[in-house]
Amino acid sequence: MALIELITVLALLQFLYFGILVGKARDRYGIKAPATTGNELFERYIRVQMNTLELLVLFLPALWIATAYVAVYWVALLGVVYLIGRFIYLRGYVAEPSKRSIGFGVSTLPILALLAIDLIGSVSRLIRG
Repeated sequence: MALIELITVLALLQFLYFGILVGKARDRYGIKAPATTGNELFERYIRVQMNTLELLVLFLPALWIATAYVAVYWVALLGVVYLIGRFIYLRGYVAEPSKRSIGFGVSTLPILALLAIDLIGSVSRLIRG
């Protein structure tokens, strides 16, 4: 389980890092709090952070639940793919919002796989008793 704990901590640190990038962008583009608009590049950074938060709500529980049904290494691998996908998403979205799709897909597919593992595993357990 140490691997899953590590992936969890890395996902949380990644989210914190994205928040730091938002703060730096706020300063760089002169966006005073509490404003969340006013410069397109700043808005891209804030959307990356918010989209990451939206996915964390799905990713973290799905990650942990999946460890009950498949080997931890496979679950951790899906977690690593998610983390890489988030960085690809950041890079693409900040460069040009139309380039966010690959990163979004790379980070969403592991979540879908984890949810499928969770659903199949839990239904199988219910059926077996």
